[in-house]
Amino acid sequence: MPFSTSDGIRLWTATTGTATGRPAVVILHGGPGLWDDYAVLAEMLDDLVVVHRFDQRGCGRSDPSDVQTLARSARDIDELRAYFGHERIVVIGHSYGATLAMTYAATYGDHVAGVVYLDGVGIGDWRTAYHSEQARRMTPEQFARLEELSGRRRTPAEETEFRALSWFTDHADRERAMGWAYASAAVDLPINFAANRALAAEMNSRTPDEVTAQAASIQAPVTFIHGAGDPRPAFAVQDLAAHTPNHTFHLIPAAGHSPWLEQPDLVREVLRGVVR
Repeated sequence: MPFSTSDGIRLWTATTGTATGRPAVVILHGGPGLWDDYAVLAEMLDDLVVVHRFDQRGCGRSDPSDVQTLARSARDIDELRAYFGHERIVVIGHSYGATLAMTYAATYGDHVAGVVYLDGVGIGDWRTAYHSEQARRMTPEQFARLEELSGRRRTPAEETEFRALSWFTDHADRERAMGWAYASAAVDLPINFAANRALAAEMNSRTPDEVTAQAASIQAPVTFIHGAGDPRPAFAVQDLAAHTPNHTFHLIPAAGHSPWLEQPDLVREVLRGVVR
């Protein structure tokens, strides 16, 4: 069901679940510049609560938008909340969506019942460890092919290959990693690289002090979930959690950047505990 924001951008949305009196859940996808692909997370909660998903502005099945800022994206979430008639919501953000969830909670705290920070990047120098582990998980041939495909026009088949080579290192299970990556890569939606650049630049411009001050301002419970095998290091997320007043931290063993694929029972248990 499409929804139009106050500046006229139509957002693709999907709603599942059961009205039980608990605060509804809104899932925020990663990227930035990707799309919602989180039906599996919604299914973990559908018997407990109403779950809303959407493609962020300029992404996936939503309208194009030249306005790409964390503040505008947070406002979109709050407009969606009001449109669906919820006083308070639980926001579950994955990857970049975790950063967006914290921004929303810091800005619209009166409307936040809880936050799930799912495999975000935390604070400090996470990139050195990330790139080192990413390189370790690739063969020289895979790295060379990814370099060859980067920065030029690609055929549809090459685009799928490019995405799979970019994403397969996110998974801890090395035998199944490429299969999961190709399943995500084969989605017939364009990556919004302009949104990715704009939002990444905004996030990179924030100092660690600014990020920790934002986290410290959040009064709602924040649940940090991180795959122990995510190449984005857990220590950077633990450092952010330490600045968040009302938080719990769950390190999911033998799981990567999408821990619900590799440890679905553990992730389900944590998420259900949050919404209960």
